[in-house]
Amino acid sequence: MAQVIVRNLEDDLKEALKRRAQRHGCSMEEEVREILRRAADEDAEALPNLGSRMAKRFAGIGLETPLPELHGQEIAPVALDA
Repeated sequence: MAQVIVRNLEDDLKEALKRRAQRHGCSMEEEVREILRRAADEDAEALPNLGSRMAKRFAGIGLETPLPELHGQEIAPVALDA
């Protein structure tokens, strides 16, 4: 098992973690592990596919036609004739 040391943790944050652990009936160390587990799981699940993120970012700025999905097709190189 790995260990992580967090330095320069604010006193009020440490006290808040301690209170939270007491509410959940566990040690502060276990509470921090659980918080880190949840944060890591959320990160892995939260990222939608690149195409979905791009469509959301550029929604409403003029492109009305849906773009076709490319799955495994070869992409032809662009001709750079001068």
